[in-house]
Amino acid sequence: MIEQISDFFSMEMIYLWLNIGVLPFWIILIIFPQSNICKYLVISIFPYLVLGSVYGYLLYLLYQFDYNFLNNFNLYLGMDELGELFNDNFFLITFWTHFLAVNLFCGSWIVRDSQKLLINKFLVILPLIITYFIGVLGLFLYWIIRIFYSKRLSLLD
Repeated sequence: MIEQISDFFSMEMIYLWLNIGVLPFWIILIIFPQSNICKYLVISIFPYLVLGSVYGYLLYLLYQFDYNFLNNFNLYLGMDELGELFNDNFFLITFWTHFLAVNLFCGSWIVRDSQKLLINKFLVILPLIITYFIGVLGLFLYWIIRIFYSKRLSLLD
């Protein structure tokens, strides 16, 4: 049975489903941040269980193809080694899964924090969209809005 699943879920198919699969979460975060569906479906642990399962499946595939996991530590050796890693589709798909999960986590945190501080949801739309595409830049933009909206600067929040 697992072989039938692995035949269907090629790297290209996983990439396609990952990109399509996170879109509903982001749409709910951006359009319906205060709804119950957002609270129970997006801001909960559910998306990370799904993405973690995909990540686990990818690790299984990598193990099955005798992937050299120690080679991933070459990314710390320099830009050339990092470039070589990104030429490897196995590394690229695991990195992309990681990138999508971290950005979704940041978007969920932005929504939760903005609700806690009673920040208008329309002020949060742009940081969420930028977080979806770029990640840390959207988080930075939200922090600027947060500082001015809450009228305090705290490095511990």
